[in-house]
Amino acid sequence: MKRGNHYFWRKLHSLSGVIPVGGFLIFHLTLNSMAFLKGPEAYNSIIKMNTSLPLVTLIEWVLIFLPLYYHAIYGIVVALDSRNNVLRYQYFRNWMFYVQRVSGVFTLFFVTWHIYMFTLQRMLFGHEISFNVVAQALHNPLYAVLYALGVTSAAFHFANGLWTFLITWGITVGPRAQRISYVLSVVLFAGLTAAGLAALYAFSTSPILAAM
Repeated sequence: MKRGNHYFWRKLHSLSGVIPVGGFLIFHLTLNSMAFLKGPEAYNSIIKMNTSLPLVTLIEWVLIFLPLYYHAIYGIVVALDSRNNVLRYQYFRNWMFYVQRVSGVFTLFFVTWHIYMFTLQRMLFGHEISFNVVAQALHNPLYAVLYALGVTSAAFHFANGLWTFLITWGITVGPRAQRISYVLSVVLFAGLTAAGLAALYAFSTSPILAAM
């Protein structure tokens, strides 16, 4: 690959992790947190509104799935091309560099499972997505643990990646700006993780209704 092309694809990879993938992560975890904040009826209402949007399948593929899997697959290429020397140079940012790549791979498997369990079932087979359907899945302890780890991993990968994005794109250029953006990234990570785990709690502890 030519150097110029490599630079372009790296920049596109970085940008896609923030827009639209990161934006969708914020939206998705905020939506799921409605299960905890507002209850099953409000959650079902929001899901029904979103899945009934015109051209929703096209929107999901073009604005979510394609950028997501480009970011994930190219990220794996970058990770394989990188040298991980955390045992030799145990600096904080060196560890963050390493954990960023590990969390990216784990998040890819988690998101693929999540898409298969819910989105593809709706797209391909017309299965309903509702509070009760999600609750049934997350009453399985294995799924609940996977969800908790996946949400935490995704939140970390995005928040830490955003900190790096602001540096590499020349937005935070000085030490003070980078310290402030680091604090904000930690707050973002905590907020997204809390939203995801709150939703998990709501789904996994709610009584499952009998199928109609």
